[in-house]
Amino acid sequence: MKKYLIGIDEAGRGPLAGPVAVGVFIIRKKQKSQLLSQARDSKQISHIKRERVFSMILEAQKNHEINFSVSLVSASIIDMKGISYAIKKAINTCLKNIGALPHEVEILLDGSLKAPKHFLDQKTIIKGDAKIPVIGLASICAKVLRDRYMLQLSKRLPKYGFEMHKGYGTAYHQKMIKMHGVSREHRKTWCRT
Repeated sequence: MKKYLIGIDEAGRGPLAGPVAVGVFIIRKKQKSQLLSQARDSKQISHIKRERVFSMILEAQKNHEINFSVSLVSASIIDMKGISYAIKKAINTCLKNIGALPHEVEILLDGSLKAPKHFLDQKTIIKGDAKIPVIGLASICAKVLRDRYMLQLSKRLPKYGFEMHKGYGTAYHQKMIKMHGVSREHRKTWCRT
């Protein structure tokens, strides 16, 4: 029997700027945690609620109750290798960072995501971030850390308004791209100027 349950989800697949983020959340299978009742698809809860849950995640990690890893893969790699490659790279990085051993873990992934093939016990679940708590928690980790990255980016590149749209292709963002051109943080193959 597998000892650990892992949830995997991504954030930032579709924006015109910024990295894609993958979150991996791991918990012992028999462990009870208040976090599991807080889990939701990160897109379905407010920024304030996501930050509150993420604070709980950090506290649980500090107490060795859970572990998580988030990997950000840059716009330049997305441009060079494609979004699928970037997400796969991020999943591999996260699994290495948490020291996941194939014989000890069951992996649940959102949407069409896949873990490396040597993880035999894995299952992809459509809308898993809304249905499966451990995937929802991975989603929250990825979204919070990607959003924080985009807020920092907005201070370096204020003319694009990343603090408002986090790199997604809103009308305002597209207008700023037309006005200022693309930055090094834009996915150039995704932007039409």
